Amino acid sequence: MTIGTDLTLRVRSTLAEYLKRDVQTIRPGDALRDDLGLDSLTTIELLYQIEEEFDVEVPDTDLPGLVTVADVTAYLQRRVAQA
Repeated sequence: MTIGTDLTLRVRSTLAEYLKRDVQTIRPGDALRDDLGLDSLTTIELLYQIEEEFDVEVPDTDLPGLVTVADVTAYLQRRVAQA
């Protein structure tokens, strides 16, 4: 399994655990708000959980760019590569 695939699965698994859903129902193209039903508060709570899971900090200024599951994955791939 490649690093990108592993990271994608970890992001999807983190979302699934947080949302109490089957990981298979969460697709990379799903929008956090429109498809997964997150509001502003739950999006922030989820991002805190992702920060803990991946040991990164997500500045508030980066939040508008995190619209889909794929956006979150790509963002984390960039952050992990920088570390």
